Amino acid sequence: MGNSQTEASKRYREKMGIISKSYRMKKTLADEFAKACQANGVSQASQISKLMQAYIDETNEKN
Repeated sequence: MGNSQTEASKRYREKMGIISKSYRMKKTLADEFAKACQANGVSQASQISKLMQAYIDETNEKN
């Protein structure tokens, strides 16, 4: 039987539609992004989500 907290977290992610993605990119870019996020006190996931949504919105406005 698994850890109850792990199972609860899994159920929460499934309920909220949260998935894990993996991308390949230059290490220096990823490292600099992590430092910038840390300096601004924000999570990398929240910033990536904002960037993705802005790109989607920009694309939708063009079409």
